[in-house]
Amino acid sequence: MFDALGEKFDSLLRKLQGHGKVTEKNIEDALRDVRLALLEADVNLDVVRDFVEGVKRDALGQEVLRSLTPEQHFVKLVHRELVRLLGGTPAAFDLGGAAPLVIMLVGLNGAGKTTTVAKLARWLKTERGRTPYLVPADVYRPAAVQQLETLAGQIGVPTHPAAAGGDAVEIARAGVAAARQKGFDTVLIDTAGRQTVDDELMAELGRMAGAVAPRHVILVADAMTGQDAVATAQGFGKRLALSGVVLTKIEGDARGGAALSLRAVTGKPILFAGTGERLDALEAFHPDRIASRILGMGDVMSLIERAERAFDQAEAARIEKKLRKNDFTLEDFRDQLRAVRKMGSIGEILGMIPGMKKLMKGADLAGAEGELKKVEAIIDSMTKQERRNALILNASRRKRIADGSGTSVAEVNKLIKQFMQTKKVLKKLGGGGMPAGMPRFPGLPR
Repeated sequence: MFDALGEKFDSLLRKLQGHGKVTEKNIEDALRDVRLALLEADVNLDVVRDFVEGVKRDALGQEVLRSLTPEQHFVKLVHRELVRLLGGTPAAFDLGGAAPLVIMLVGLNGAGKTTTVAKLARWLKTERGRTPYLVPADVYRPAAVQQLETLAGQIGVPTHPAAAGGDAVEIARAGVAAARQKGFDTVLIDTAGRQTVDDELMAELGRMAGAVAPRHVILVADAMTGQDAVATAQGFGKRLALSGVVLTKIEGDARGGAALSLRAVTGKPILFAGTGERLDALEAFHPDRIASRILGMGDVMSLIERAERAFDQAEAARIEKKLRKNDFTLEDFRDQLRAVRKMGSIGEILGMIPGMKKLMKGADLAGAEGELKKVEAIIDSMTKQERRNALILNASRRKRIADGSGTSVAEVNKLIKQFMQTKKVLKKLGGGGMPAGMPRFPGLPR
């Protein structure tokens, strides 16, 4: 997330190291680099100008604390301006009002609107205890209705029956009426998109809003389109009363131009960020956390929240008990590995740990991700008996497992060797924690 921008900031902060104090000269030099970094990140020109002036005013208008180095002082100021630019505090998502609460999601084709409807429904169900009802009002895109029905089935949420080619406004109206009759408290309407903001699209959305009186109209925008996402938000905002934006594909956005420009240019808050393809990959947007990630300061709170979602407490207690009894199996390890991978990519997870961004520079994170996938494939290619008792894995079984997982016998042997070594250490410790120098085996306590 915003890797390119983060690297630029890291580079310019290193230039400030070694200076005894903050002067107008070194601040001017640093801000020249900041301006260039933001422009290369596709941040709106007016936003860049405002941001740089804000940092300069604060940097030269107050005395540097004696305990801070110029680098630390500058980071503090840049962080504060980034938070302000991103919206200051997390935007409140008001769910008050008479049931059913109607939410329309709008946006261009390809932004991830239908998937975001399902993600938001899941979030409302699990995080807010709501009972969502989904209405597929995109009657133009082939298989859009079926896509929403499939996604809804995965999260256990009902959808309103609809057919491609019908009247979108009438489908939306009927969906809200059905939700009211059936006792659902929230309606999420998936609307049609276009390649660009055009009069025909906006007229239909305007009629739909008039028919269902939505509590929220939320724009779904693709973070990776940079300033195009900002222009899209402006186009929709002129014709619809937008509540805010869901910024999708933010995990793949190395530049950050859309996130850093949206609030300032449109006045609309970023409510949520889509952080991956999984249906649980939707997070409330926290400006302070995003600013910290950009500056390599980590994001411990988001890391904790992801861990809490990924790891079931009862399951964690069961695994701990098995570890203490030295009864941990390859099946248990695979399940823990899957839970870790649900938290995000290795790069994402490490990037949330303070200080890790610098240490990660140059590391082959893609290779490490590939190794984890290999490990999971190897374990999946075993029978249940083999996963629960690695001692029966003879040469012929290992060959079959290698063939089934698309790996080599050497890779299968390496995994089994590491697992058996770990078991031996655990036995000596009586199931305690991991000592220094033990074989590296991801997923087990260190």
